Amino acid sequence: MSATTVKLDGELLRAIATVKSPKQTLSAYVREALQRDLCRQQMREAAESYMHLLRTNSAEKNAMDEWEAAPLATTPRTRRRK
Repeated sequence: MSATTVKLDGELLRAIATVKSPKQTLSAYVREALQRDLCRQQMREAAESYMHLLRTNSAEKNAMDEWEAAPLATTPRTRRRK
């Protein structure tokens, strides 16, 4: 892992200090924020790819429509005990 220095202006540094946990280092906060942003971007790209798949693949679209129409809010039936 290479060491990297990122310069933050005073206003941004003060804003971060007010939202990060007192036990958390600035480096840890920035690292976690970058990881969250990258994950969010990857999830957005995956969602866009899946939406494209739904538009272009009728079998997948039909499967998703069936899944969304499933009565998931109802209680499943149980078998009677003998």
